Amino acid sequence: MGSSWKQRVLGVLLCTAAVLGLIMLILILVDVTNVLLPADTKYGMVFDAGSSHTSLFVYQWPADKENDTGVVSQAMDCRVNGSGISSYASNPAQAGESLQDCLQEALALIPKARHKETPLFLGATAGMRLLNQKNSSQADSIFAAVSHTLHQSPADFRGAELLTGENEGAFGWITINYVLGALVKYSFSGEWIRPPKATLVGALDMGGASTQITFVPQGPILDKSTEATFRLYGFNYSVYTHSYLCFGRDQMLNRLLVGLVQSSPGSMIRHPCYLSGYRDTVSLASLYDSSCIDTKPPPNLPQNLAVEGAGNPEACISIIQNLFNFSSCQGREDCAFGGVYQPPVHGQFYAFANFYYTFSFLNLTYKQSLPEANTTIWKFCQRSWEEVVVSYPGQQPWLRDYCASGLYILTLLTEGYGFTQETWASIEFHKQVSGTDIGWTLGYMLNLTNLIPSQAPTQGKAQTQALWVAGVVFVVLTFVAILGAAAVQLLWPQD
Repeated sequence: MGSSWKQRVLGVLLCTAAVLGLIMLILILVDVTNVLLPADTKYGMVFDAGSSHTSLFVYQWPADKENDTGVVSQAMDCRVNGSGISSYASNPAQAGESLQDCLQEALALIPKARHKETPLFLGATAGMRLLNQKNSSQADSIFAAVSHTLHQSPADFRGAELLTGENEGAFGWITINYVLGALVKYSFSGEWIRPPKATLVGALDMGGASTQITFVPQGPILDKSTEATFRLYGFNYSVYTHSYLCFGRDQMLNRLLVGLVQSSPGSMIRHPCYLSGYRDTVSLASLYDSSCIDTKPPPNLPQNLAVEGAGNPEACISIIQNLFNFSSCQGREDCAFGGVYQPPVHGQFYAFANFYYTFSFLNLTYKQSLPEANTTIWKFCQRSWEEVVVSYPGQQPWLRDYCASGLYILTLLTEGYGFTQETWASIEFHKQVSGTDIGWTLGYMLNLTNLIPSQAPTQGKAQTQALWVAGVVFVVLTFVAILGAAAVQLLWPQD
């Protein structure tokens, strides 16, 4: 009797195990879904060779791209030691050598297996544009030197390029709108969507030698030479953009000094934009050593001129206004200065680079009104040099120029670009957004990814979550049934 029951129980358990195993096998074979496995990460490197310094930015994006534009994020930035590459005109080889430290730092970040396929670019902006105007052979020698250095790296060097001012402005516009999610967003439904056009913001950029304004105007762009068009994420974009060479911060400051020398030749210069009590000497030759200066120094001047600050913001604004030709746009709503066509400013704007650095120092990046900004800058200009040096320890090399820079920015934005007391509130001053530096390099890389073949993501097989859970349950039950059968066989008492 006991043996008979043992056989029955053992049979039931074995049959149960067989049925459960069969069900488990069916679950494995049927209703399997194709899924996309995680794509590999690609990298790109861009050197921003500006007029005052060079920086290297490393970007990364998934190999499978959304609508032919890589989803790019900033992985690293590195500031190159020394001045901009245009300063190495007398020693071009040193321009190339200066890039090595940042290049090695970037290569250490990128997996070695990815080095050969990582595109590497160098883009030069207004500093090299000025040198190219002044001495094209020197500019060519510098480009040859940096190209030689970058060609020797294990990365895929694609070339060193002189960017036009318009490209610099347009790529900066792409950067801002990309990091703000105004070009593409990932929806709750799991799709990439294009946000409303109203979310696009304009870009205000100021380097050392040039300044750029880029935005989507309310109406059509009448002067097609100021229009930039590009395609991102499957959509076409058209923006107004213009670059003003010689209106960057450093060149503006130099032009102010030259203007004072020309108007009052002598061994002593009283500068209304320098704080009262400031004293220094400047080299006459260095003042006139720029393509932005089209005059010669007055005769019989010493090689070194004494400069002292007057701390007079009203007089400072007057000499700043002399840098502009406003009369050529008088009576025209679609003109900025110098006879340059510009539609009326429209929408929100992000101001970065020297716009941000100046206003950040003056504590004016918190949406203060135009009268508040004006009052703050005037008060700073009227402080003494000794007081300011004590108030800002460790910043002495830059303190001299914040008065001039602040008043210049106010003049450029209001009298130049046409921002009013009402539209001033549409300007925000930023250095970064979401951990990404604002500048032309990310926009450049976004545009570049259209040239990189998009890899199809690897496909694999997977089940839905419910089937996967059911499969696990049946595996456990089958295992229990088999263990039960083994226990019956081994432990059931013999008759």
